[in-house]
Parts: sequence; structure tokens; C-alpha cells
Amino acid sequence: MNNLKHIAIIMDGNGRWAKKQGFLKRIVGHEEGAKRVRELTIHASNMGLKYLTLYAFSTENWKRSDAEVSFLMKLMDKYLKNELKLFLDNNVRFDTIGDLSKLPKNLQERISYTKEKTAHFDGLTQVLAVNYGSKDEIIRAVNKAIKEGKEVDEKSFGQFLDTKNIDPVDILIRTGGDKRVSNYLLWQIAYSELFFTDTLWPDFTAEKLQSVIDKFQNIDRRFGGVK
Repeated sequence: MNNLKHIAIIMDGNGRWAKKQGFLKRIVGHEEGAKRVRELTIHASNMGLKYLTLYAFSTENWKRSDAEVSFLMKLMDKYLKNELKLFLDNNVRFDTIGDLSKLPKNLQERISYTKEKTAHFDGLTQVLAVNYGSKDEIIRAVNKAIKEGKEVDEKSFGQFLDTKNIDPVDILIRTGGDKRVSNYLLWQIAYSELFFTDTLWPDFTAEKLQSVIDKFQNIDRRFGGVK
């Protein structure tokens, strides 16, 4: 049986879900999608998963309308405020990857506070990728290595990435129908199993996640070798 530690998800389809339900504003889909994050976090925690990494806001998402970007920033702040009790009650540690320096100050403070309050937990770590892009992460890592005068190899380079203390991704899931990885964890998914589903993110339930996990457990993972 595969030793599953880390699931990463591209949470796509919120806007299309809202349109499909007859709502005029995409933000309704984002609100519903936040509820799904809670459900899947509880499921992942209960099953003993070590890391759940969620693509919350990419470096490219700044191209969206000012109104939608502003809403997403406020939604993240509200989410962290509301979910702190969930983290505390379920031994969940909170972490982030991405360049937080461009986020609103109040959101930066909320993120820092949530990390501080959950830092001692040793159950599931929920990782939000916020203002994250894998190319940006790799460039920042290269510049860190240059600044420190380090010559790197595959192992040591990983220590300059945002995910330096996080296990490699075992499963990458993308909801919403598109079959691309969209500049997400390019280094970390080198040997991940990829699952693409037409299910829109607000409809991606814990049962659907478990179905993916069950399929993963039947995969013969060789990591480039022969068995």
C-alpha cells in the first residue's frame, strides 16, 4: 500500500459553479468553495494525512478585476479567523507558501497570528499557497542560493524552496475540468500521481477526495525504477 503523506489541490471552478447555479456574481462560488476547504481539511485530518496544500491565490490571479481580488483577500482573512477554532480542535498546523509581502497588511498579520497559534500542533498541516507561482518560487530560491554563495545540488536546492520542510507531493488533484498544472509546485510534483476531474471545486466533497485516494492506493509507484 502506498505511503500517502501529501495531497495538493488546484481548487478550480468556483466562478463556473456560481454561474451554473444561477448566481450573477462569481464571489458566491468562492464562498461555497471555502466551505469545501473546511470539509476536506477535517477529512484529511481524520485520515492521518500529513500535508494538505491548497492553491488559494496564484501570482497570476492579480490579473483579475480589482473587485474580485479585493474580495478574495477579505475571504482569506475571514476564513482564517473563522477556522482557527477548527485548527485548534483538530491538532491542525497552519502554514503558507508564496510571497506574502504583496498581500494586504491585515491579511499578513492574520496569517502570522494563525501560524503562531498552531505552530506546536503535530497532526495535519494545512498549507495555503498564497500569491504563489512555482516559477516565482524557483527564482526566489535561486537568488537565495546566490546570495548565500551556495553551489546547490538537487537535495540542497530543495532547502531554498518555500516547501523546504514539507514532504514531496504524492497526489495532485485539479478540479474543474482543465488538465494542466498552472505553475503549481512544479519542483514538488516531479513524481506525483495526477488526478483531473470535471467536478467543480464547490462540488468536490470528502467522498470524492476519498475516491481519488482509493485509486492512488492501487497505483504501482516506481519513481523511475523497475519492480
